[in-house]
Amino acid sequence: MFKFTLGRLFTGITVVLFVATLTFLLLRVLPGGPFDTEKKLPPQVLKNIQAKYNLDKPLWEQYLGYMWNLAKGDFGPSYKYIDRNVNDILKETFPVSLKLGIIGLLVATALGIGLGVISAAKPRGLLDLLTVTCATALVSIPSFVVGAVLIWALSIKLGWLPAALWRGSEYMVLPALTLAAGPCAYIARLTRASMLEVFEAHFVKAARAKGLSEVKVITKHILRNALIPVVTVLGPISAYLVTGSFVVEHIFAIPGMGRFFVLAVTNRDYPLIMGITIVYTVVLVLANFLVDVLYVLLDPRIKFERTGIS
Repeated sequence: MFKFTLGRLFTGITVVLFVATLTFLLLRVLPGGPFDTEKKLPPQVLKNIQAKYNLDKPLWEQYLGYMWNLAKGDFGPSYKYIDRNVNDILKETFPVSLKLGIIGLLVATALGIGLGVISAAKPRGLLDLLTVTCATALVSIPSFVVGAVLIWALSIKLGWLPAALWRGSEYMVLPALTLAAGPCAYIARLTRASMLEVFEAHFVKAARAKGLSEVKVITKHILRNALIPVVTVLGPISAYLVTGSFVVEHIFAIPGMGRFFVLAVTNRDYPLIMGITIVYTVVLVLANFLVDVLYVLLDPRIKFERTGIS
C-alpha cells in the first residue's frame, strides 16, 4: 500500500505540473491579453500594469517565477479583482463548490445505482423501459436545460423552492438536482448493463441453486461485482461534481469556483484561471486514487502493486 501510494503521489504531481505548464503556455499563446479593452489604455499606463504583474518579462522567466510561487502554495494576485489574491478567492469559493458537489455526488450515486438495480431486476419490464428512457433523455439534455425546467416547474409554477442564490439548505435542492441529473442517468445505465452481464455468471447460478432468495443474490453476489465498472467512472464524475459545474453555478448565481472560472475566462484573468484549473486537477487525481482503493474493497482478488493495481 505504501509503495502504491508513493507511486500514485509521484504520478499525481507529474500530472499537476504538466497541466499547469500546458495551461500557462496556452494562456500566453492565445491572442489578446488580460488588459486589452475596447478603449485602449495609454501606452505608459499599460506598461506600468504589465511591469506590476511581471508580464513585461520573457515568457520563460514568467513561467519559472510562477512555478516557484506555485511550489510555495501562492497562486498570485488576481488581475481583475483588485487587491485580491487568488488564494483568498479559492478559500471562499472552493467550500461552496465542494458542498454542492458532495450533495450532487450522493444524489447521483444513490439514485443512479438504485434505478439501475430496479431496472436490471426485471429487464424489459415497464420500470426498465421507463428507467432506460428517462436515463437516455437526461444524458442527452444539457444541464442548463434541466436547470431551466426545474426552475420553471418547482420554483415559478409550484413555488416550492427558491430559484437561485445560496442562502440555506432549501437553496441547494435545485442546483444539486441539476448537477446530479446527467451523472445519475449515466450511472443508472451503467449499473443496469453491468448487472445484466453478471446475471449470467456461473457463481450467480450457483447461489440460486443453493436456495438463496433473489434479494440476497442481487445484493451479495450480483451488485458487488457489477459495481466495479460503476466505481471506474466515479473518479472523473466525483471531480466534476465536487469542483462544481461551471454552467450550473452560473445559472443559479452560486458563488463557487465554477462561476468565478467563467468570469475569469471572460476577463482573461490568468492567475485565477490557473488556480482553478490546478485545483480541479488535484481533485481529479485524488478522486482517481480513491477509486483505485475502492477496487480492492469491492474485489479482494485485486491487489496493490508498486505503480498500479493488478
